Amino acid sequence: MTKEEEIMAFLHERVFDPILHSPGASNNLKQGARLTITRMKQLDALGMMKYYWSAIVGTERSVDFAAKLREAHFIRFEEVIDDFRIRFTDDWLRS
Repeated sequence: MTKEEEIMAFLHERVFDPILHSPGASNNLKQGARLTITRMKQLDALGMMKYYWSAIVGTERSVDFAAKLREAHFIRFEEVIDDFRIRFTDDWLRS
């Protein structure tokens, strides 16, 4: 498994798939998850990590999307921050 695949597998399991497979998730939430996946897949592992952290820090778009996810009771990037930080380190990236 490549580093990119490892990051995406983690995010699919923890964040994206619960949204995409939920019959209760709105089309807007599913579309937002798909767009995030598409954007991240265009990046290398370092770019994916930077994308994740910039979403946590918050762009106007990511803050709005995170609020919608929270309102709908879905896991957001913020809820998996500790596991992401421990797993996807600079040492991991260089290994």
